[in-house]
Amino acid sequence: MRETADQTTLAADIALDRTTTTGALKRLAARNLVERAINKDDRRARLCRLTPAGAALLVKIEGAARRAHRATLGDLSEREQALFIEMMQRIVAGNPSRDSAASLFD
Repeated sequence: MRETADQTTLAADIALDRTTTTGALKRLAARNLVERAINKDDRRARLCRLTPAGAALLVKIEGAARRAHRATLGDLSEREQALFIEMMQRIVAGNPSRDSAASLFD
């Protein structure tokens, strides 16, 4: 897990456009779950990191998320699970409209 990341990197990591990611980060910051500090090396960029409250929430929900993941893929063999995840990653990476949330509804 990263300690800090800029908003553009986070957007790329989760395959969402920067505008959507920035909005989500602003809402998380309003709930004191993330901090968004101005990058001293590039004042246009924001560096984000979990607050202690955000880290505590992550610990609280991580087990449930992992159980849901296992339940979703549970009927597949390990090889099938790996293949499924690889194919989903390819779909996301190859989707030219992934940078625009609005285009998902066209």
